[in-house]
Amino acid sequence: MSASATTTKDATHEDAAVDASRTDAAAGRALARRESTGDRGRTSIADIVVAKVAGIAAREIDGVHDLGGTTERVVGRVRDVLPGTTVSTTQGIEVEVGERQAAVDVSIVAEYGVAIHQLAAAIRRNVISAIEQMTGLEVTEVNVTVHDIAFGDDEQESNTTPRVQ
Repeated sequence: MSASATTTKDATHEDAAVDASRTDAAAGRALARRESTGDRGRTSIADIVVAKVAGIAAREIDGVHDLGGTTERVVGRVRDVLPGTTVSTTQGIEVEVGERQAAVDVSIVAEYGVAIHQLAAAIRRNVISAIEQMTGLEVTEVNVTVHDIAFGDDEQESNTTPRVQ
């Protein structure tokens, strides 16, 4: 086979892969394409998979009270009380996934008393490690936004009887 025929064949496969990716994205399932190391196929990892891995990794860190901004947390609490729904592992997580790389934005509520800069560094390390180990994607950045601080006695105060009836 000539070099030009090989190039055309590779370009055709690439075009087909891009079209397939667009079709999946249009269906609400954006996929990250990652070339496998062999010539026996391709591995596709959905954005939601990377987001779930990041969400679980962020929650594993001591000092993270909750994930998400105010609106996301309110929606999450409503979801918690509805029967048949589960906790969202992607709440507070935004990802951009390419063919070989991923970028992650993590929104958190920190526990009071935790050194926020150390907390952010720990989240960053854990998210990068989890995504790279589980998906093989290179993580280019993990941005951590702290939306609020939770005091340990917030929940206890809401469960006490009111002073005035």
